[in-house]
Amino acid sequence: MIDFEWPWMFALIPLPLLLRPLLPPATEHRQAALRTPFLQDFTESAGSGPAAVGSRALFLGALLAWMFLITAAARPQWFGEPVQLPVSGRDLMLAVDLSQSMQEEDFVLGNRAIDRLTAVKRVAGEFIDRREGDRIGLILFGDHAYVQAPLTFDRPTVNSLLQEAFLGLAGERTAIGDAVGLAIKRLQDNPQQRRVLILMTDGANTAGELEPLKAAELAQRAGLKIYTIGIGADAVQRRSFFGSITINPSRDMDEKTLTAIADATGGRYFRAHDTSELAQIYGELDKLEPVEVERQSFRPTRALFYWPLTLAFLLSLLLFGGHARRAA
Repeated sequence: MIDFEWPWMFALIPLPLLLRPLLPPATEHRQAALRTPFLQDFTESAGSGPAAVGSRALFLGALLAWMFLITAAARPQWFGEPVQLPVSGRDLMLAVDLSQSMQEEDFVLGNRAIDRLTAVKRVAGEFIDRREGDRIGLILFGDHAYVQAPLTFDRPTVNSLLQEAFLGLAGERTAIGDAVGLAIKRLQDNPQQRRVLILMTDGANTAGELEPLKAAELAQRAGLKIYTIGIGADAVQRRSFFGSITINPSRDMDEKTLTAIADATGGRYFRAHDTSELAQIYGELDKLEPVEVERQSFRPTRALFYWPLTLAFLLSLLLFGGHARRAA
């Protein structure tokens, strides 16, 4: 739709007609550099013949140019369709373990065995897509922790970066404490926001400079809530020389520490034994940290004043040329 920022400017349209009786008439011996054609030619408009027709044309052209000029001064604008703005419900960081143990194929998706990282990508990716209104960030950790995606409303990009992560990218060991410390650093710039970290790992802290419990203490002071997710099955069947045996692929998982981290920060610890449980955990996280329902929107605007201003300028040039020919 088209609207005018200063519609009161249209009240100036009759101004030339109101000023005409107050202004002295133009005479032939006055040679101004530029004269407004309609002020002189009004007197001739009542006549007849070619001269009268030409005078009326100049009068109407001058009036039209004046209306274009007033329209430009009224600041016409084009308003587009309303665009929904994201509303920041919270700042939410995902920390994903990329250590070598995440290659254990003890999850199932569509009757096919998959490794733990693939299961995390599938379920966490769907979780990211649902978090409209939150700023999402991504931390990957192994021997060290680093930010793969800073906090952003651009959820598709964060999801794409998660899907592109691969095992061993950050090293073979697990620096849980460093991942928590990096999340604190990245989230502390926005103390007014609700800050949440979801940490996913299948092991224990075996690398890094910051101890997990010390990191949890720092997170509690910073007001960062941490949800920890332990990933891995308790028992899987493996073939050996002596036949099928049952092993525990999650024997190295430090559930005690993961629970302590969550409890210290007001979060919760979850255990995902399979893909279904992992999906249920993320569904529970949606309930624990609901997305804000408040919406904001704006209508994009585009200035249009240059169109009537250009028409007024071109029409004035034509009128000036026509008046010069008549004077000659």
